[in-house]
Amino acid sequence: MDVLTAQNYNMLKKDNLVLGIVLGLLTPFVTFFIYYFLAVYMPYHRGLSEFVQILLGNRQMLPKIISICLLFNGAVFYLYTRKRKDLTAKGIFLMTMLYAITIILLKLLHG
Repeated sequence: MDVLTAQNYNMLKKDNLVLGIVLGLLTPFVTFFIYYFLAVYMPYHRGLSEFVQILLGNRQMLPKIISICLLFNGAVFYLYTRKRKDLTAKGIFLMTMLYAITIILLKLLHG
């Protein structure tokens, strides 16, 4: 088990475009669940499916939540640029731009 953990840690230290794309894709999802837990579940005790239904019912809220989730992509991008892992940072930046385009499209379609 210790070898598996060491391999995963070493994988995060590599400079790899695919790693950056995966990190850029997954970081907003992790942030979404943290946001859900801290801002929705803890104070209001609403289930995840109920929260998703609220988001789908209120389409103006969706781009705002995605934007909040992208803030942590910026932090991960900053960490990888500081470590001079430029390929990984490019992948994170690429995914951040794709999320940003999604936000713009959602705002244009739903106001």
